[in-house]
Amino acid sequence: MANKILIVDDETLLVKGLKYSLEQDDYDIDTAFDGKEALNKALNKEFDLIILDLMLPEIDGLEVCQKIRETSSVPIIMLTAKGEDMNKILGLEYGADDYLTKPFNILELKARIKAILRRSTNKQSKSHDQVIQVEEFTINTLGRKVSIGDKEVNLTAKEFDLLLLLATNPGKIFTREELLEIIWGYEYFGDLRTVDVHIRRLREKIEKNSSQAEYILTKWGVGYYFRSKKK
Repeated sequence: MANKILIVDDETLLVKGLKYSLEQDDYDIDTAFDGKEALNKALNKEFDLIILDLMLPEIDGLEVCQKIRETSSVPIIMLTAKGEDMNKILGLEYGADDYLTKPFNILELKARIKAILRRSTNKQSKSHDQVIQVEEFTINTLGRKVSIGDKEVNLTAKEFDLLLLLATNPGKIFTREELLEIIWGYEYFGDLRTVDVHIRRLREKIEKNSSQAEYILTKWGVGYYFRSKKK
């Protein structure tokens, strides 16, 4: 069964070109040309991945991304015509898993799509509805759901992967380079700040006080780790 991808961009020629190119690789492609249409499709249909432009009419890409993240952890690759670091960081802050700056090489986009979908497929095939209990956290690896007590926490795909890796290796310090390679894969072309942004977002969702973390701790100058035992 072909992976279903939603392409969202107001540049008609770009969308047409991407659709044609990705369909040659047997992807099932749907399209949207403004934020309102994108949000309607994203919330009412099932997609394996969404390619989302930052600058959109009706509703901008950041708001679309944020609203999708309220109910879904579908992987999102954000596109931006601007090369400033702030736009990349904003995309990650709002829940995007990856980003590409226009103009981009279609082969690079395809490599990232394959990497994201391959990791997702591997995780599903290796999972056996395993429920892991780590302190107050209940982590369901097949459903990819996390609860703290009776409260379910809505995590993005990358946030879930980070928490699962850290929580199942308590006390082990992972460098930012290691996390980038393990979670994003060697195909990823981003920088180390990507890890910092995702760790910060994860802390905001699971910590009582994100500025005084109890679970995901920082080893200054080295990396991040999950505390082995609650204080």
